[in-house]
Amino acid sequence: MSDFNWCLKGRAYTLGHNVPHPGVVIPPWLISGRYLDAKDLVPHLFEQIDPGFHERSKPGDIIVAGRNFGMGPKMNGYVAMEALGLGLVADSMPFLGYRAAVGCGLRVLADCPGVIDQVEMGDTLEVNYLTGEFTNHTQNIELTFAPVPEALQEIIALGGNKGWLKDWWEKNRDTPS
Repeated sequence: MSDFNWCLKGRAYTLGHNVPHPGVVIPPWLISGRYLDAKDLVPHLFEQIDPGFHERSKPGDIIVAGRNFGMGPKMNGYVAMEALGLGLVADSMPFLGYRAAVGCGLRVLADCPGVIDQVEMGDTLEVNYLTGEFTNHTQNIELTFAPVPEALQEIIALGGNKGWLKDWWEKNRDTPS
């Protein structure tokens, strides 16, 4: 876990409050079709509100959202965000959305009240997900939010549930019962 990069620095992509997962984060047909491969999902991330987003975004860029980010069926969009090397900071998220983001290995801070009011589209941000330190370099704003809980850090650092299970299996498969 020590090699995992918990600090991201990049451009801000801002979204408002009550952003649904289907139709904004990712098209509904990808959710209902149960597409989970990043190569299928990445080209469609935010395509309905920002066509070409996946071509302009860079690893380290940070999605900043308001309250209730990612309502509705989850996971597909978080797979794409993680594959692009993005981070997520939100005023709040539904529990199942947060759980899905962590399960995909996405760096996420989901209890950041008022964060959306401190950021404009394109601002240069730096976020340390281990400490909760949030810096908007463009506006000279420094904030601290609750960090990724210690109990979830290993899951994210190993790439989500699949990576954690693979790691667990490698460590325990030869252990006698």
